[in-house]
Amino acid sequence: MSLQEIQDRIEAAERKAGRTVGETRLIAVSKVQPNARVQAILDQGHRIFGENRVQEAAGKWPAFRERYDNIALHLIGPLQTNKARQAMELAEAIHTLDRPKLAKTIARLAQEMGTCPELFIQVNTGEEPQKAGVLPADADGFIKEAQAMDLPVRGLMCIPPVEEEPSLHFALLAKIAARNGLSGLSMGMSGDFERAVALGATHVRVGSAIFGARAPQTG
Repeated sequence: MSLQEIQDRIEAAERKAGRTVGETRLIAVSKVQPNARVQAILDQGHRIFGENRVQEAAGKWPAFRERYDNIALHLIGPLQTNKARQAMELAEAIHTLDRPKLAKTIARLAQEMGTCPELFIQVNTGEEPQKAGVLPADADGFIKEAQAMDLPVRGLMCIPPVEEEPSLHFALLAKIAARNGLSGLSMGMSGDFERAVALGATHVRVGSAIFGARAPQTG
């Protein structure tokens, strides 16, 4: 599927939901993709990309930024506290704030650096033990805790369980965001982004539908 087709489907979903066309940001998830594929999308004018790992992002994006203007990098994978500074230097947004220790580290670094990426708090809507994110019951408290540190919390993020209807999880995330006065909703991936748009997604994270199957990781 082409980048244009994905953008057209997002716009159609916005119209169907009665939303303003163009208010949903498409994050092209470029993790584990060869540079040639990423460059092809850059050459089509797209500028918002998502990476899972700080190390991979650091090896890829500085060179692209020398050649292309206005790249916005979103970190969408789990973030270790010892990689927080590097992540903050690289990314315009971090979608995986998921624990107090990381919040405190980012707050300290933001004071030192005088700047901080937009932050999304990851909510484990499916309460899956193997998945990162704050539990829905703990979300309100953690949002307030992060805001009390003067962190720029833009919104919430979720990754629904594979075997469950994603719309239920998108609706739950939207409800938690609304009652906390947050406007950002990072939800929806290649297989369900239209349902996420229908329920208010401001950012959808689409990888394989744009780039094709991921390249196998080595090492």
